[in-house]
Amino acid sequence: MENTNNYQINIVHLYPDLLNLYGDRGNIACMEKRLKWRGISANVYECTNSDGSADLSGADILFLGGGSDREQEIVCGLLRGKRDEIKAHVESGGALLAVCGGYQLLGKYYMTAKTKIEGLDILDIYTNSGDTRLIGNVVLKCPMFDRPVVGFENHAGRTYLGEGVKPLGQVAYGNGNTGSSGYEGVIYKNTVATYLHGPLLPKNPQLCDYILSCALKRKYPEFTSLAPLDDELENKGNDYIVKKYIG
Repeated sequence: MENTNNYQINIVHLYPDLLNLYGDRGNIACMEKRLKWRGISANVYECTNSDGSADLSGADILFLGGGSDREQEIVCGLLRGKRDEIKAHVESGGALLAVCGGYQLLGKYYMTAKTKIEGLDILDIYTNSGDTRLIGNVVLKCPMFDRPVVGFENHAGRTYLGEGVKPLGQVAYGNGNTGSSGYEGVIYKNTVATYLHGPLLPKNPQLCDYILSCALKRKYPEFTSLAPLDDELENKGNDYIVKKYIG
């Protein structure tokens, strides 16, 4: 396994002052720690509403958290001028994780009970508001991981996937994207978007390492794989949820 001590990854947290409804900073902390435990430098930059603009130059990983409809609309307006830059990041294989409201923002639009919020139109998805909220624990079966992905959902939106994107996983327990499709989240290139929070990554180290590996492979062509970590505690947390809800 190659020496990664000279590697560094730049993580940009987009508008944590507006989109941090579900403890989303826990996802940033998880990525930062799992890099540093392997001797890889992690630089975390926060782009906030008071900054005036979001500087995405040099970003290896972009992160969008969740917020209320009002805050989503504000952030979408702030990011609209950066839409082409974010799109270029995604299309060139840059890593991006979006959770809940951030997931909806990447699509064509989000129809609330009162208004239509135009999205960034980066992913071929759209969201309509449902009559009830979909709330509870979720267990996903994901073909690319040995273990299920687990998390908590709390959303009124029903997100529908178009062509060219695929779901993150199949719902083994819970509701997922629409409550009836049987699938949750979306993957497109190195972008992962999902309704699952809690935060998501600490309970799913395989998913965290997948995102980190995507960023490292793009930045360092010689990179092959991450050094293994002792994930006993993380896996116990994952196992507890899986056994409780699907046996």
